[in-house]
Amino acid sequence: MIYLKIIIFLNIDIRNKLFDFKSIKLHYTYIKLILINCTLKKMNILITSVGKRVSLIRAFKKELKCIYPKGKIFAVDLEPTLSSACYVADAFFEVPRITKNNYIASLLDICIENHITLVIPTIDTELLLLAENEKLFLASGIQIVISSVDLILRCRNKHKIHEFFKEHHIEIAKEYTKENYELPLFLKPIDGSRSVDTFTILKKEDLNAYHLNHPKLMFLEYIDHHDYDEYTCDLYYDKQHTLKCIVPRKRIEVRDGEVNKGLTERNEIVAYIKERLSFVKGARGCLTAQFFKHKNSDRIVGIEINPRFGGGFPLTYLSGANYVKWIIDEYLFDRNITEQFDCWESNLLMLRYDDEILIHDFKHQ
Repeated sequence: MIYLKIIIFLNIDIRNKLFDFKSIKLHYTYIKLILINCTLKKMNILITSVGKRVSLIRAFKKELKCIYPKGKIFAVDLEPTLSSACYVADAFFEVPRITKNNYIASLLDICIENHITLVIPTIDTELLLLAENEKLFLASGIQIVISSVDLILRCRNKHKIHEFFKEHHIEIAKEYTKENYELPLFLKPIDGSRSVDTFTILKKEDLNAYHLNHPKLMFLEYIDHHDYDEYTCDLYYDKQHTLKCIVPRKRIEVRDGEVNKGLTERNEIVAYIKERLSFVKGARGCLTAQFFKHKNSDRIVGIEINPRFGGGFPLTYLSGANYVKWIIDEYLFDRNITEQFDCWESNLLMLRYDDEILIHDFKHQ
């Protein structure tokens, strides 16, 4: 069996009558390296830009060590010594700012040196860059759980994601021009995230020169929270871009664009998404989709999609939808993921609070 594997690996044609098993000796050193690499294969995971994502690090550590006890969870950040999540990881590393030319090279070196075989991105600004360099990592045996370049580009542009929703028969908030609009309005940047630079305009006097002259601000229908509930839906897509799970999380209280109080809720949104987004070309791993659902009618409005883990994902994980384990199963063990639409607990309330990570004798470099 060992000889057969070596022959296949070296691409030697065993049907050739001139083949001589002694020729393997010529490649002894190379074969030895192959066998050592197979024997010592590591299953380590790297999570990027971890910041305060302590819960995400803990979830990956727990699930990986249940399956592969020797596996490690590594973290990288721009300032790792000031990142709480970095101290929870098995080890952490500093990386350049994403806009620097050496970011990808630095990340790849860290992966190779630490036998990392899987990378989990976490923030919008790194998604496109990592997707564009996915093949570079694959050439070194490193997979990135990331959606396609085309889907990421659509998600990063609010106009394009509106087009995506319409293609999938999902209603969107009305878009207005700056010359022709109806009050009240909601303004947000075409490429924004984390609720930065968003404005609610209830009367004409609230509009100012900044709003009117800002080239990226979209003028949208204001969806009143008195009439609508807002949901972040965690969607899991397998490698074949097929939807396997949906967990709607009601956003009760939000802080800095991230849910602070949330509630899982099995409602009409599940069937709505399942019917329209059961297959999304280029979608892989965890995607977070924002929807509004009217409290007294069947109107559901699509807002945006972020092709990454959301800040409120710990609620989905703790409800029983184990996206973390599915990623490990699918990407490290090549296992198929079955549909899991009923695996999670509904009406599970999450109330978040601040906690502390203390570092003794700290010296900031």
